[in-house]
Amino acid sequence: MLHLLKIDLKKLTNYRTFWVVCGLYFGTMAFTTSSGMEVLKWITSKGAQLFGPNFNINKVPLYHFPDVWQNIVYVSGYFKIMLGIMVVISITNEFTYRTVRQNIIDGMSRWEFLFSKILMNFLLSLASAAIVFLIGLVTGLIYTPDIVFANIFKDLSFFIAYFLEVFTFLSFALMMGILVQRSGLTIIILLISRFIEFLFKLNVPDSAEGLKAYFPMESISNLVPIPFPKYILMEIQDYVSVAAIFIAIGWAVLFNYFSYLKLSKSDF
Repeated sequence: MLHLLKIDLKKLTNYRTFWVVCGLYFGTMAFTTSSGMEVLKWITSKGAQLFGPNFNINKVPLYHFPDVWQNIVYVSGYFKIMLGIMVVISITNEFTYRTVRQNIIDGMSRWEFLFSKILMNFLLSLASAAIVFLIGLVTGLIYTPDIVFANIFKDLSFFIAYFLEVFTFLSFALMMGILVQRSGLTIIILLISRFIEFLFKLNVPDSAEGLKAYFPMESISNLVPIPFPKYILMEIQDYVSVAAIFIAIGWAVLFNYFSYLKLSKSDF
């Protein structure tokens, strides 16, 4: 297993685009997720009344423990598209430059080739979750006025959901890259996948409304519910749904299975 991961790591680490995309991903995500409170303070300092004339923005526990975990994980989820693009470029290059064919000639089975990609997706998802945890920990320590040790480690289940959200999406990106084998077209499909799914959901009858939660992109987004309406006294889901986890796992398995089916029938 480690041997397969080393092979894929060697390919990516020698690829300049990998470092550029990863740098943009982690840098942009870190800046965006950690600067939310300062942006809100700046907006209110310019005279904007976000929640009414007597509302004190400093009282919003945006980065307070344990609120910080769900808030930062939710926002970070929007940046997974950048990792998805990196996965698409990586797998389509294998077909463009015929390195997949060379790997198989050198003795690597089709499953081992795919498994190396799955392991890389796992590693990228794990690294992303670790970075988000560090961002949340630092911002929480900075902004929380009265730190209670128990609150620091409360609601960490959102990181399990976040890891699964990124991994499932990267599995989808990998599958699309293998099916289409053209980086430009695959990236476009990746970018508009939510819109395409939205069009399908419009045709779901009201009697089958519950089926919408089982759509792939919907199931990925359902892992971490939007937290911000609670600050205007609206009820939210402040926990990770076990059902959402199992649905997302099911899609991750299917995405990788479809990838294997395509590879097993391809003539390189």
